[in-house]
Amino acid sequence: MWLQREIHLKPKPRGFHLVTDEVLRELPELSNVRIGLMNLFILHTSASLTINENADPTVRQDFESYFNRAVPEGEPYYRHQDEGSDDLPAHIKSSLLGSSLNIPVGDGRLKLGIWQGIYLCEHRNHGGSRRIIATVQGE
Repeated sequence: MWLQREIHLKPKPRGFHLVTDEVLRELPELSNVRIGLMNLFILHTSASLTINENADPTVRQDFESYFNRAVPEGEPYYRHQDEGSDDLPAHIKSSLLGSSLNIPVGDGRLKLGIWQGIYLCEHRNHGGSRRIIATVQGE
């Protein structure tokens, strides 16, 4: 079985957002997959995806603080500034974290660890809605 769907995530403020449930709501067929893989690919260069802590929201706040210090805005050596001071740092953060995830599927659900969830990493101040392509292969 193959399934591919474009998922539209609602606009979110800058930061790290747990979107596991939002993604799963768009993939009811996943409940029929006994064994397989799901790939998620974000169709943007200023947002990213990662998997991490799903229980304590301070982890997401700490991620935002860390990445803002690691990749600051307004550096004098940045040349790409056409879309605002947050744009190039957003591209760098997206490259560091990545644009895709591969997650095992089994017994009709994602085989994530008990404390793991899917994050949308919104690196722009006003990123807008984000699109993700979900591709599931399984039986």
